Amino acid sequence: MKPIRLMAAFFTVGVWTMASRIFGFARDIMIAAFLGAGPVAEAFLIAFSLPNMFRRFFGEGAFNMAFVPMFSKRVETGDNPLGFARDAFSGLAAVLVVFSALATAAMPWLVLAMASGFLEDERFPLAVLYGRIAFPYILFISLAALLSGLLNAAGRFAAAAAAPVLLNVLFIAAMTAAQALGWDMGLTLAWTVPVAGIAQLALVWIAAARAGFPLKPRRPRLTPEMKRLAVVAAPAALAGGVMQVNLLIGRQVASFFDGAVAWLNYADRLYQLPLGVVGIAIGVVLLPDLSRRLGAEDTEGGRHAFNRAAEISLALTVPAAVALVVIPMPLIGVLFQRGAFGADDTAATALAAAVYGLGLPAFVLQKVLQPLYFAREDTKTPFYYALAAMVVNAVVAVGLAPVIGYIAAAFGTTLAGWAMVVQLWLGSRGMGEAAVLDARFKRRIWRILTAAVLMGLVLWLANLGLGPLFGMGRLRYLALAILVALGIGSYFGLAHAMGGLPIGDIRRSLRR
Repeated sequence: MKPIRLMAAFFTVGVWTMASRIFGFARDIMIAAFLGAGPVAEAFLIAFSLPNMFRRFFGEGAFNMAFVPMFSKRVETGDNPLGFARDAFSGLAAVLVVFSALATAAMPWLVLAMASGFLEDERFPLAVLYGRIAFPYILFISLAALLSGLLNAAGRFAAAAAAPVLLNVLFIAAMTAAQALGWDMGLTLAWTVPVAGIAQLALVWIAAARAGFPLKPRRPRLTPEMKRLAVVAAPAALAGGVMQVNLLIGRQVASFFDGAVAWLNYADRLYQLPLGVVGIAIGVVLLPDLSRRLGAEDTEGGRHAFNRAAEISLALTVPAAVALVVIPMPLIGVLFQRGAFGADDTAATALAAAVYGLGLPAFVLQKVLQPLYFAREDTKTPFYYALAAMVVNAVVAVGLAPVIGYIAAAFGTTLAGWAMVVQLWLGSRGMGEAAVLDARFKRRIWRILTAAVLMGLVLWLANLGLGPLFGMGRLRYLALAILVALGIGSYFGLAHAMGGLPIGDIRRSLRR
């Protein structure tokens, strides 16, 4: 993929992911307003996290990390990519049908594994009920993820990036209907999950067919190619399992503090906006592009793609991280504090958002560094790194919980993220020129960091001046808008003036 097309693809995925995250904000704002941080909210959030946890294991995680490089190389060489994709689709579907049935039957044990703090109160039976309704989502969304990987590898990014928007739009519509018609809000949310999965699968299925890859279910076949896919996917599956243990640790710690599951979830939503728009967009585009370049022995092109991905990632996420650390209270207060979500909930969520902000650059850098390994079909090394990061998370989250409470879970996630980045970076040193930072990156990164720190100072001073407006009803929306505008304007102005992020580069990329 040429550099111009690469940047255009980054922005295509980023724009659609931005739309998904905005609708996701609206979804979580409505959940917070209707349910706050109460038992129904926490039960649903745990139930919804179960299929999403395994989705990262089967879908965007292990399976796709193995499937995309192999499929990309077949597209490049013309070695029957359609037949390979059909076999992979059928094999994954067969595994998921069996897995979904077993997990639905074992739902009480899954909820217990995720949130044992629920066991003695009303949250446990609610989470089991909602979990059984929502869990089939794993089947639809994992197959949709495979089709999305196929489309990305074929250079078609729009439909795959747009699919997640459907989930949040359907949630918003369902909650609006439930409020108007008097439906049970918890059950409405639970039933919306599998319906949204079907809608997402339908969208990417149609897009794949139009792209020349019509996939239809057929009897699974254990071909040599599928055996190779399983061999490559197995370490990534184990790495995905380790990452989900990290999630389990955080949820378990939070489940012993009333409201903490919801607080961490809402804070997670805030940092997922820049992570999704930048990190996930770049990861989605970079993996198939690197796979093709390495297959064609285009080392210089691979190095350029890696450096530009790292550069744009840090240029857009470092200032977001600074903002989360400096002004979490006004962000959370304006976005979520209404209805059942009170001032105490705002303070607890803001603290978690600030801690996650410290880890945001690490979460994004993982998305940039991991394709260096996956493009080489090396899924074992990231697994070992993930094990070490899991130990860091467990020690911090469990060890500090008796001392600092629920926020230990956020600290564990952040420190584990940085531990993973350090390992990935050190491990990439033996990969040759494709993983070397170029002069342009080294020249710009310090200017980007300086501009972000100065922007943080501007935000801090502006927040002091605008403070009274945040307590004046609807004027708080104006105050936040001014704060955000000052942050964006000061950062991009300073970065441009210092040569860290020339506006012309962004303008040209957007226009192309």
